[in-house]
Amino acid sequence: MCSAKILKCRDYHVFPHRLIYWGFTSIWFGRTDVASVTPWLAPIVWEGTFDATVIDSIYKQQNITVATTVFALGKYIRFLKDFLESAEEHYFVGFQVHYYLFTDQPEAIPNVKLGQKRYLTVKKVPSLNRWQDISMGRMEMLEKLIENELAKEADYIFCLDVDAKFYGRWGVESLGRLVGVIHPWFFDLPRFIFTYERRPESQAYIPAGQGDYYYTAAAFGGSLKDVHHLTKTCREHLNTDAANSIEAIWHEESHLNKYFLYNKPSKLLSPEYLWRDISMGAGQVKIVRFSHVTKNNAEVRPNL
Repeated sequence: MCSAKILKCRDYHVFPHRLIYWGFTSIWFGRTDVASVTPWLAPIVWEGTFDATVIDSIYKQQNITVATTVFALGKYIRFLKDFLESAEEHYFVGFQVHYYLFTDQPEAIPNVKLGQKRYLTVKKVPSLNRWQDISMGRMEMLEKLIENELAKEADYIFCLDVDAKFYGRWGVESLGRLVGVIHPWFFDLPRFIFTYERRPESQAYIPAGQGDYYYTAAAFGGSLKDVHHLTKTCREHLNTDAANSIEAIWHEESHLNKYFLYNKPSKLLSPEYLWRDISMGAGQVKIVRFSHVTKNNAEVRPNL
């Protein structure tokens, strides 16, 4: 499978004394207070584990475009201005980004000036009465967007929550074939506490004792091919559950975690890439790059 001198595993190389991944350094040369490699040898990106100058210079030569989807339905439209303005300051700065906004209120979209080679496409979608349906319906919309529009428009895609802001660099160090983000509530907790779906009747079922990490559905991405397979699989499983009158405990996030259990991400992003303003501080988190904003869920979500 791999030679004794150089181990080539997916899209990175492992050398006997050092792991290098497009500008990344290993836990021996970067951070020693956190794990920066998974058991299946995928990098976990933390501040101090990559050289921004090196990795930017590599991707600058590739002329990549990053599609970025965001859903702003109902009262969630109020978060869009801060999301876009902060993204223009911190998100893939200097690279081509095409935002795809799904909303039921195109007339309420704020006027935000986008930088050069930064674009916004608006997709009008119907309003829904349950926030759970809005959440679970995203997988099908993402699947169809990739199928119908993105093949010649982008190289990578990230799917992000709108009720969040960027506070620091989110750049090409985050790119990979299939990228998951470790949930900020569970990154330093034992597996038995993870809120996986535990009912065998659900397609999202993960048995006790299984699982690697608990991933957030508020941010995930990768290549178009891999994210298409993810969204298609999750959509099919959501439909099967619906036909059997089952709704997974954390909706599409439960299905995402099931998918990642059997389709290992090629890269993980630390909670720096999805923090929460209500979360307590953590010594391992040296910088907050992207964070949910504080809000009253009962006020902004329908049917609560």
